[in-house]
Amino acid sequence: MDPVTDTPETLARPAEPAQGNDYDSFAGAYSADNENNLLNGYYERPAMLALAGDVAGRRILDAGCGSGPLSAALRDRGADVTGIDASAGMLALARRRLGDDAALQVVDLSDPLPFADGAFDDVVASLVLHYLEDWGPTLAEMRRVLKPGGRLIVSVQHPFVDYAIQDPRPDYSATTSYTCEFMFSGQSVPLRFWRRPLHAMTDAFTAAGFRLAVISEPQPDPAGRELFPDDFDALSGKIGFLFFVVEVPPSAAGPDE
Repeated sequence: MDPVTDTPETLARPAEPAQGNDYDSFAGAYSADNENNLLNGYYERPAMLALAGDVAGRRILDAGCGSGPLSAALRDRGADVTGIDASAGMLALARRRLGDDAALQVVDLSDPLPFADGAFDDVVASLVLHYLEDWGPTLAEMRRVLKPGGRLIVSVQHPFVDYAIQDPRPDYSATTSYTCEFMFSGQSVPLRFWRRPLHAMTDAFTAAGFRLAVISEPQPDPAGRELFPDDFDALSGKIGFLFFVVEVPPSAAGPDE
């Protein structure tokens, strides 16, 4: 799930550390705000779909699916989508969107995934990994449930935003947490994130047995310019999110083999 509904500078306003992100308490407000705003509807989601490419017939796990907008878009493109999220409230909204027969499960990404080895062609993780202090176990599980040659497509908050804008500036080499206040449909919500340097991200992917295929810093979808003329131009010239496509090697079984 993606918490960002403002310009990237929003990420630079630290607050007191939160104990966790209770999406159940603001699921409706978040989902309504997320649906068609600039950063989600005309930047992050189109970028994820562009990286996914032709998904017709592919089995895709939407890890951290939230209320299901990315799952719906992938399904509309012919994918067989399974959605998981730690928030039952978000999944209730996803089921309303996707229908009673949708494959949706409450799953915390810090826990083992309830799927067989090689169950999916792709995993998409849309603005969710930055909620985790340790990517290692989660990436290992994502790799396990991907078939050989499968892809993990990821978006995260850009580390240059997380570190460069904050004052006092944190240690770039460290993995540290911070909390920011966001407004979702008039409701103020504190969200906690974990920031890490770029090399820690790429190291985590390779340690889990993935090979790096794409690092992307895309522009927003031009369709958003007419709806958000001022914010569109501002976003186009600033650092936003960071996107990765990493792949399971076509042959091997495990990262240590």
